[in-house]
Amino acid sequence: MRTEMKDGTRVVVSDNGISEELSVSKFSHLLASKDRDFLLSPSGAQVKVCDLEGKVVGLLFGANWYPPCRGFTQMLVGIYEELKRSVPDEFEVVYVSSDEDLDAFSSFYGNMPWLAIPFSDLETKKALTRKYDVEGIPCLIMLQAHDSKEVRDGVELVYRYGVQAFPFSRQRLEQLQKEDSQKRENQTLPNLLANQHRDYVLSHTGFQVPVASLVGKTIGLYFSAEWCVPCAKFTPKLISVYHKIKQELSEKGDEDFEIVLVSSDRDQASFDSYYNTMPWLALPFGDPEIKNLVRHFNVQGIPWLVIIGPDGKTITVHGRSLINLYQENAFPFTNAKVEQLEKQLEEEAKDLPTLVFHEGHRHDLNLVSDGNGGGPFICCVCDEQGSSWAYQCLQCGYEVHPKCVKAVDRDHNNNNVLMDR
Repeated sequence: MRTEMKDGTRVVVSDNGISEELSVSKFSHLLASKDRDFLLSPSGAQVKVCDLEGKVVGLLFGANWYPPCRGFTQMLVGIYEELKRSVPDEFEVVYVSSDEDLDAFSSFYGNMPWLAIPFSDLETKKALTRKYDVEGIPCLIMLQAHDSKEVRDGVELVYRYGVQAFPFSRQRLEQLQKEDSQKRENQTLPNLLANQHRDYVLSHTGFQVPVASLVGKTIGLYFSAEWCVPCAKFTPKLISVYHKIKQELSEKGDEDFEIVLVSSDRDQASFDSYYNTMPWLALPFGDPEIKNLVRHFNVQGIPWLVIIGPDGKTITVHGRSLINLYQENAFPFTNAKVEQLEKQLEEEAKDLPTLVFHEGHRHDLNLVSDGNGGGPFICCVCDEQGSSWAYQCLQCGYEVHPKCVKAVDRDHNNNNVLMDR
């Protein structure tokens, strides 16, 4: 007697050639093979694929060699463990590895509390990758036990909603999106920054500043952390711009701008050390509203600067980019102000040379804009984001803010290149 798979159905063939069809679960069809009906567990035990029946299953495509996979896995572990406590028999994750060898797989999987397809089963892993058109990792596909429609953006759901996204169905996603829309429509500064246990933010003196006293001001919510390398570069620039804006407003007899640090530091000491370098306000370390704010504004990386208007509504989530482009001139960060600054850049660009030799670069740099080959970029001099006008090397993609260009004559530039060698 032998067992075969035909069109998602397990067929048992007896020794005399008579076959009998046996129904198989959706997960057995996906995750088992003709030689294997089990998955690995962290303890090394074999868990039957049929034990997944009735559960929501996340297929995690990842690899040890890719840093974003390690970061996402760490976050997913926390959510997985929380769901295992609250709904122990309703959720499971299965790791589908793209690791380079067994040692890498074992090392990475050793940090995971869920199930895995054996590293040796290359065919099943390839079949799953093809079936779900996995083009990048980490990738998390959410499967419902009784619904043929999978949710493919599990990584975004986990980052944005955490355990609140369970059971990770399309219906739950639509509900969360509707709630987000209602929150944006009803958004006020107090319901962003305060809760029933706390109605204040912190100052450096230890004084508790009432959130109500910030109403009517333009507020920057600065998502940052001491361990973040890009934050270490951007924070001094933001401090300088903050002082200049405050000075200009003070001269006008106006005090309608403030920044509030929303920290993702890992311990109180790191928070204290980092916050002591800043001149503005802060939410308390580890405050529960921090996770809500990260989710509400869909913060995808730090540093991240959200600007809230005097009416409590969001002006922009791209405050960092505006600071990099326009410094203190970006205030108050409104669409009208940005349009004015963009027009000003257009006028200034008319007087810029169309071709320059930049100190230390061996190729010509061409002046480009959004309409003629330019667009969002990272400046190779200051490592900050730019858009609109840039000086671009058409040979190697090198791009520089116009304000960062150090123009030299061709001979001087070539000498610099030779010396750099």
